[in-house]
Parts: sequence; structure tokens; C-alpha cells
Amino acid sequence: MPPADARTSTRLGQFLEFCEARSGLVFDDYDALWQWSIADGLEACWEAVWEFFDVQASRPYEQVLDQRVMPGARWFGGARLNYAEHALRGGEGRGGEPAITAVSQSRARVAITWDELADQVARVRVGLVRLGVGEGDRVAAYLPNIPETIIAFLATSSLGATWTSCAPEFGVQAVLDRFSQVEPKVLLAVDGYRYGRHAVSRVDELAAIRAGLPSLTHTVMVPYLSDTGLDTGPDTGPGSTIAWSMLAAEHAPLEFVQVAPEHPLYVLYSSGTTGLPKPILHGHGGVLLEHLKVIGLHSDMRASDRFFWFTTTGWMMWNYLVSGLLVGARLVLFDGDPNHDGPDTLWRLAADEQITWFGGGAPFFTACRRAGIEPGERYDLSALRAVGSTGAPLPAEAFVWIHESVSPDAMVSPISGGTDVCSAFVGGSPLTPVWEGEIPCSYLGAAVRAFDEEGRTVVGTQGELVLTQPMPSMPVGFWGDTDGSRYRAAYFEHYPGVWRHGDWITITERGSCLITGRSDATLNRGGVRVGTAEIYRVTESIAGVLDSLVVHLEAPAADDPGTLVLFVVLAEGVELDDETRARIRTGIRTGLSPRHVPDEIHRVDAIPTTLSGKKLELPVKRILRGADPEQVASRGALKDPAALDAVIGIARSRP
Repeated sequence: MPPADARTSTRLGQFLEFCEARSGLVFDDYDALWQWSIADGLEACWEAVWEFFDVQASRPYEQVLDQRVMPGARWFGGARLNYAEHALRGGEGRGGEPAITAVSQSRARVAITWDELADQVARVRVGLVRLGVGEGDRVAAYLPNIPETIIAFLATSSLGATWTSCAPEFGVQAVLDRFSQVEPKVLLAVDGYRYGRHAVSRVDELAAIRAGLPSLTHTVMVPYLSDTGLDTGPDTGPGSTIAWSMLAAEHAPLEFVQVAPEHPLYVLYSSGTTGLPKPILHGHGGVLLEHLKVIGLHSDMRASDRFFWFTTTGWMMWNYLVSGLLVGARLVLFDGDPNHDGPDTLWRLAADEQITWFGGGAPFFTACRRAGIEPGERYDLSALRAVGSTGAPLPAEAFVWIHESVSPDAMVSPISGGTDVCSAFVGGSPLTPVWEGEIPCSYLGAAVRAFDEEGRTVVGTQGELVLTQPMPSMPVGFWGDTDGSRYRAAYFEHYPGVWRHGDWITITERGSCLITGRSDATLNRGGVRVGTAEIYRVTESIAGVLDSLVVHLEAPAADDPGTLVLFVVLAEGVELDDETRARIRTGIRTGLSPRHVPDEIHRVDAIPTTLSGKKLELPVKRILRGADPEQVASRGALKDPAALDAVIGIARSRP
């Protein structure tokens, strides 16, 4: 439950009273504030966010929102501002305090003060100018989650240039599928990294990436695996290669190009598991306003916080983590194997760095629970006041584990949204109770609804997650989509004028919700629809089942239920024999639905997932239907490229 003084002690509570004073209305609780923020108060709410956080603009906006239409809404038109300027403003008056601390398995711990961060951004900024980078140019990064990546991103955005990044774990084709679409002028890269005890060279991969990007004029090497970072192999790529130290050699004043709110800040990419990744454009103003709201209000984060989220630079949560700077929080970065010293590796980090806001993927917390660890008993986690989860639905058992084994006092904030908005639609709130297995609330300004097939709002039953009003952080568009057709097809074809996100959601009477998987991966058997997440919640609670993936191969005949195929990863010593198959089938029959008992169960060593942990349901389904595996999934974008091999073998052996 929220603390008794939440309305005065939390930023969201203070914002509620701020909105009361501005509007002359009275909001009895969070739900009343949210209802206002998506209806009569939509524009007033976002204007209040602007004022509450004192957003600075060299030219004021002419109106908050030009029209309530989707797509096509334009927010804060006429304003001129810069995201990087606001990110560095968090250090005003705190120059000697740490802004970033970084722990890595490739080098010693690094700590950077706010003054040092501003100086490094200014140096890299003028270095990029020397390389010919200006407003509208693209700068790409093949870098891990280290301070140099944040410095380069802020320098790029200060120029009005556009940033894009991939983690160095990505394979060559996965990188080229992304970067080649936006034609970067400059590439920043490392020659490799350490993952646990293993040194992983990316020299050959980098040479191939450079050769595949003819738009490059320069490559900047960041020292990481080697002392200089210049061991790049044959220099056959376009443009010259220089060291990071050369890029940052010249001191210069820190300046910021003032741009329109919709000016491209960065390009993020869809997962790329069902085709060429969509290059999603995000604007300076939309990201700034949305992240101030979700991090500053819903996460109740402030300058005293130490913010950590386990992520790579290829996942939108890296961009989200960087925005902790907007509220002056210290960022804690980690690069390496999160299981290097066992399943409590990151909890030891939380204690060592006195992390106050700890975030990770839902599978991480599930794995910790299964391992039976109790980090709250073993480590000093007294500083921890919030735990966030995303990437997949957080099962009820994991809520209980966090409360009992991590911290009984920390706010649990499971969030759900996507790369599409670089944020969440639903999540936690310091003004809202937390119920096991449920996401506490819809976020301010996010008009979240559950729609049935006819486009009618439903409550208490599963429906399509939609947004009925625009948000500032909706994409500016897709790169290269000049007529907007791909953008419209991605979100607005199913319900004209309404954003369809592609998730199944159930909204309860009290305003909490459950996300039950992707709506395009629905299991519809005999007219009973369930989300894949519901299957996983049951199967992965069965003793001996560590992970699972399910697909439904529909049949053309209306009276044929099709074939439900389940893949499982089993614990050491557990065999997929008749007894284990019976336990799994009984568990699903009694725990979920008799109609969703799998027809086939196959054992695999690993479930194929993206680098951010999303299960490849649709690619696996297409492979089972006979599609060419290389056409439906880019192995370079997978956490374990070999995980597809077992699926391919099973597909070839099926009749």
C-alpha cells in the first residue's frame, strides 16, 4: 500500500496537487487524476508536466496540441528545445557529485562527476563537428552500456544529429539490417568485450559492418577489450578510423542546437524477428516530456536516487535508463554476464553501489526466484526503494519473491509499453496499491483501453490494448517512410484513428491490468482465447520446467482445433518422458484450460529469444509451417543463435 503521506511526500502526489491548483478541480485519488488526464485535461496535463519540471525552450510553444487525431497530432508546436540540454541540467550546482558509475567485466569501475560528464560531452561534440556531423546527420554506435556511449549520445543530440545504437552482441547482419536503413555518417565501436571470463573479439564483425555501410566517413574506436581500441583488423571499410581520445581531445564550450519537439532524437528498431526491423523515429520533445512524466512522477525518481536497469544498448531500456539524468539521478551501469558470480551477481552490485531504483527483465526475477536466492538476507539492500520489471509479464510468484526475498518496503513497478513509444503505457505508481500479478495502473496521459473485435471497450475481460488519445512520445514516424503508409499500417489499420499496440490486456474494475501476451500470438482453441503469457505462467510453475514457448498451428477447417506445440527447457536430471509430459498436460488442463493442452511437447536446450529476452513465437510458428529459417529470424539479433537449431530440426522431422 502507498504510504499515508504519499500525496505530500511523493512527486506524483505533489503533481496531483499542482494540477488541482492549476485546474480548480479536486482529485480524490490517482484514478480521478488519470481520468482527467486522458479526457478534458489531456492538454492541461501535458502542459502541467512541462511547467512542473520547468522545461526550458529557447522559443515558447504556440499551443500544447494542434488536434486530437492519430496519426498526425503535433505537440508543443513552435517550441525550440534540446533533450541533451535537459539531461545535463540535472547536474546544476552538483558538479563534483557522481553522475554515472559503471561496473564492467572488461575494465575497472568508472565514476564520472557531473562536471566531467559535461566536459566530455562538450569535447566529443566538437570532435563530431570536426568529422562533419551536423543537424540531421546520423551517428551510429556499436557500443556496450558504458559511459562513453552516453557521452557520445548526448554530444550527438546536442548537435541536432540523430543517434542510433546496437549492442556489440548483435551479429553482422542484424547490425546492417538496422544501420543500413539510416545511412550513418559516423560509427562508434569497440573491438570486443568480456562476458564473464571470456574475451569476445568483434574485430572481424566490425570490419564486415564497416564494409556494409558505404555512408560512413569515419569510425571512432573506443578502447575496451584492447588498450587502444584500434585493433580493428583490415581497414577495408569506408572512411578513416580514429581513436576516442582523438575525438575528445579538444576542449570547447558546451552548446545546444535548438530544435523542434518532433526533430529526430534517435532511431530505435523493432525486434527484427519477422522481417527487416522497423526504424522508429523519436523526437526530442516527445521523449523529454514522456520520460519526465514516467521517471519523475510514476517512478518518483529524484536527484538523490541511484538508478540501475540491466540492459544493453540494443534495447529501449537503455534510452530509458539514460533519461534518469533528466531528474538528476545518478546512473549505475553494468556490462557483462549477470550470472558471472551466480544468480545474485546483480544484487551484489545493488548493495555495493547502494542502488535505490533497480530494474530488470521479468525473466531475470523469475530465474532468481527459481534459484532460491534471498538477496535481502545476504546483502545490504536498505537503500533500495523501488524494483521495476518489464520485457514480459511478471508472474504473481515473482511479486511475492521480490517482497519477501528482496525488500518488503520497495515499491514494485512492473511496466509494459514498447520500443514504439520508448516508454510504458501502464506500470507502478507511488499513489496506487500493488496487487500480486497485476500492473497497478495506466499512466497519466495514456488513454489505455481494452477493445473487443468490434472496437468496444471491455472491462474485466481480455481485449486488444489500444490508446484512444495521442501521446507526445508516439513516433515521429519510420525512417524512409515518406508517405507514412508503413506507420499507419503498423498501428492504425485495425481500428482507424486508434492506436492498436498488439498486446492482450485485461483491465480490472479497480484500474489495474494484466498483460497476457502479444495479440498476434493468440492461442484460439475452440473459441477460447488465451495469451501465450498465460500458458507460460502455468508451465513454468511446474516442477522441472525452466522455460517454455508455445505456438498454435491453426487448421483451415473450422471444426479442426489445429495443433498446439509446446517447447520446454527442463532442469538438469529431468527427462521428457511420459510422466513429465503427463504432469505438464495436467498442469495446463487444471491450471488454465482443457482446450489448451498441448498436442506436442518437445524438449530443447534453450528457448530462442531476442537479446532483450522476448520469445520468438511468430518466427518459430513460421518455421514449423515450413518457412526458410534465415528469412524469418535474424540470428544476429538472438540471445543464443544456436537456439533455433533444435526448432529447425523438429520442424523438419514433423510430418
